[in-house]
Amino acid sequence: MTGAAPALRIAGDLRLGTQTLCRDLLLEVPGGGWTVLLGRSGVGKSTLGRLIAGLATPARLIGGIAASDDRPLAGRVAVMAQGDQLLPWANALSNATIGAQLRGKAPDRARARTLLARAGLNGLEHRRPAQLSGGQRQRVALVRTLIEDKPVVVLDEPFSALDAGTRAAMQDLAARMLAGRTVILITHDPLEAARLAHRAFLLGSEGARRLDLPDRSPPRPIDAAETLAAQGAFYGALLGRAAA
Repeated sequence: MTGAAPALRIAGDLRLGTQTLCRDLLLEVPGGGWTVLLGRSGVGKSTLGRLIAGLATPARLIGGIAASDDRPLAGRVAVMAQGDQLLPWANALSNATIGAQLRGKAPDRARARTLLARAGLNGLEHRRPAQLSGGQRQRVALVRTLIEDKPVVVLDEPFSALDAGTRAAMQDLAARMLAGRTVILITHDPLEAARLAHRAFLLGSEGARRLDLPDRSPPRPIDAAETLAAQGAFYGALLGRAAA
């Protein structure tokens, strides 16, 4: 990893035109851990992820995003968007190493092949996106993100196209590969949040509410009682139940 993983402080009003998506937002994101953002569609989770990554978005944060080391985040963030965004004319191996190619550097194809194999794509390196399933394409996009080796990583619904078994395996792979990074995971899946989060927030129009998590370190077992209890509490929070 190039450089230590900083903590982040995200504060202000998230606005789209004249509409305030999220008011009085305050997110304290610890360095070197997974922070999960839950919330209903339209609250601005993906928009916030794009702002952290420095990507273009019509929305703006009236406030700021600051790293604990007081350095700009530009060049230090890897992002995996909701769509796989694979180049249709390039094979899986080339798509996985596109970052290095765009920077004019020699891609680490051996490492890419290793990661593709760990993602269950061994033997598919030379297939183009049209020859891959939706889940396979999403795993190529995950490998493309993992190989960037950045201290800050934004993952926006990175496992949404996967079946349950593959999703759990890819969650475990990402947790291992991104250990020590500052990861912001955007998800609609309360179980995913309960498994992977070191810190979790529920985003709404009035800001962010921190959610309680089990004491066990992530990735937590899917069938552990405390994981399932947290999943239930997160569902309650999304549904607006006071007990959550």
